[in-house]
Amino acid sequence: MDRRQWAVRVALGRAQSAALVWDLPIMERLVAFDYCLGLLSLLLLQGVLNVEGRSLFSPGNDVFDPREDTDPEGKILAMLLQKSLDPVETKDPLGLELAHKLVELEQLEALREDLALERQITENLAKGKSINQKRSERTLVMLTPLLMLPHLHCTTECPGTCKCNPNGAVLCVGSSITDVPKQIPATTYLLQMHNTNMTVINERSLAGLDLMLRFSLTHSLLHTVHPEAFRVAPQLLSVKLSSNRLVALPPRIFSPLTHLDQLLLDGNRLESIAPKMFEGLSDLQVIDLSRNNLGSLAAELFTGLSKLHFLNLGRNSIKELPPTIFHPLTNLKTLFIYNNEIKTLDGGVFAGLDNLTELKLHYNQIASLPPQLFCSLGKMNTLTLSANQLQTIPEKTFYHMPEMKKLTIYNNPLLTLPDQLMGHMPQLQEFYLYNTKLTTLPPNLFANMSGLITLNVHINDRLSELPSDLFCCLPFLDKLSLKSNNLVQLHPQLFSRLTRLRLLYLNDNKLQGLPGDIFRALTQVSTIDLKNNQLTTLPGESFLTNSALKFLNLSGNPWDCGCGIRGIAKWIKHNQGVVADNDEVICSTRDDRARRTISSLSDDDFLHCDALMVKSRLPTWTTKPTARPQSAPPPTTLVTTATPEPQTGPPHVTVLPSSTLALPLQASTSSLPNTDAAPPSEAPSAHMPTVFYHKMVLEVHREYVHNNHQRGVDFIWFLPSETTFTWFLMFSHILLVAVGVFLLLATLYYLYRLNKSINTLRAEP
Repeated sequence: MDRRQWAVRVALGRAQSAALVWDLPIMERLVAFDYCLGLLSLLLLQGVLNVEGRSLFSPGNDVFDPREDTDPEGKILAMLLQKSLDPVETKDPLGLELAHKLVELEQLEALREDLALERQITENLAKGKSINQKRSERTLVMLTPLLMLPHLHCTTECPGTCKCNPNGAVLCVGSSITDVPKQIPATTYLLQMHNTNMTVINERSLAGLDLMLRFSLTHSLLHTVHPEAFRVAPQLLSVKLSSNRLVALPPRIFSPLTHLDQLLLDGNRLESIAPKMFEGLSDLQVIDLSRNNLGSLAAELFTGLSKLHFLNLGRNSIKELPPTIFHPLTNLKTLFIYNNEIKTLDGGVFAGLDNLTELKLHYNQIASLPPQLFCSLGKMNTLTLSANQLQTIPEKTFYHMPEMKKLTIYNNPLLTLPDQLMGHMPQLQEFYLYNTKLTTLPPNLFANMSGLITLNVHINDRLSELPSDLFCCLPFLDKLSLKSNNLVQLHPQLFSRLTRLRLLYLNDNKLQGLPGDIFRALTQVSTIDLKNNQLTTLPGESFLTNSALKFLNLSGNPWDCGCGIRGIAKWIKHNQGVVADNDEVICSTRDDRARRTISSLSDDDFLHCDALMVKSRLPTWTTKPTARPQSAPPPTTLVTTATPEPQTGPPHVTVLPSSTLALPLQASTSSLPNTDAAPPSEAPSAHMPTVFYHKMVLEVHREYVHNNHQRGVDFIWFLPSETTFTWFLMFSHILLVAVGVFLLLATLYYLYRLNKSINTLRAEP
């Protein structure tokens, strides 16, 4: 039989017994308690006792736990009815009459139920409630105020150091409070005491508060709790003794509170917890032991707490966990063990926690993880392992966690990561990996994180290389931070799949250059940070496709005012509103004499980049670099002279006009080798130097055809000097064109004949 149905039957039976001793003083007694009846009715209407099966008390008044109680009526009202409906103590015949009227009203209400109520019945059944339970709750709630009248000392008084809410919540604050005030209204269901000088809870401190369900004493000087302190208030559902000076608690001090579902002891000085402290408290759902001085826990401490779903052991001094300590907690959802001194974990310590969704282990001293430590935690959505001593992580450690939403392994001295580390995590939205000793990352590290939104892989001072397909499978990534690493270069296709990326941070690395198309796919990027690198130039087309770009940081780089910066300088000049630190983007010449902002450079500053002289004198030639004085600056001119050969006939000399061409070439500190002229008897040859500078003078017989500048390199094409080979190339070109034209005409003719044949076939009957 349900607890509520039993309570209603007790009420009806004892009301019938009370009717046998009906007398006149009872009527006078009812008049005297008329005021209390009105007050309790008001409490009913305001939500202290809710007839719709919700919380027994308004959740808004419960400042230290916003959870709604799922079954408070059955926990407390049945017990109160047993105390108040004894026919020896009360002779209230009104209970019989009222009970019969309520039954009649319930029957009438049942006849008026429509399809909407039937749907509600289905919902109630799904929640483990039948319509009979609902009616019993209403009957019980309406009976309680009347049947409790003989034992309630109704008063509207409120202690001077307290504030009394009409709903039944009382808040007492002040250093003058040394014990629970005696004038607290009997209708109080929530008592909060804060910042008091109360040092002891004695055996009578909570006496007389039969309706109190929640008791809180916080930020006070409490250091002692009497072993019998809670025996006078067995109806309590919640006890909060946070931020006091408790060093120890008597064993089984909470055993009278058989309906307790919340116990908060955080912020004290507890050094140990008795192994059987929670024995018999099978309804406990929340335990907070954080911010104490606990060094160890007994293996059987949580035995019997199968309903517990929140456990906080953070900020203690726990050094190890018994292998089976959490096994009884089959319904545990949240487990905090952060900020302790744990060095090792048993492989099966989390076995059986199938409902666990949040596990925090950060700020411990864990040096290694057993293989598949988390394999049974299939419902996990938050896991923190940061700030430990992990140097590596076993393969498949994070497999079988499809509901993972937050995973942190930062601030560990990680040296390597296995290729198979992350399982399918489509709901993972954040990932943190920083302050490690990693030099590179596995190519498929993020391959199973398709739902990732924020990725922080920064502040790794040894991370110098990233695989080209590292970010291949992150279509929804919004923020990527690669700042403060040791990156020197990036692959051109590194960001090619991040089409939705908005924020990209590459600052404080050692990047010496970037491919021109590295940002091409980032059409939605709004912020790019490249400050404090080693960039001297950037391709002019670097940001042409980033139409959504609003903030670009380029300062803190050793920009070179040479020809290589002409393209990006032009882009900066036309997009000064995008470059947030425009006034700090400064370039300098090689002698470091002139320092200017890049945005101030004009086309006239790059005229010298268009100088190339091409001269032709004789058909036979050799290459000879000009000598460079040691005290002079690096050479900038390469001179090629022609050497004539002895001829038997009249000499034939062809002279071509000279021309100039811009060559924005990279500087070099190496010198050109000395090249002597070839003897006249040797075959014509060319000795091309591997290093040259801004200007190059060519004296050749070959005909200059075309040049092209691509990625800092100038490509120059010449026709060959031999006439026969030249005519062969021209003939081959003409032949190929003629063959192409012939094939095109043949194809057109074939299509014409085919079309004509089709028309003929269609015309035939």
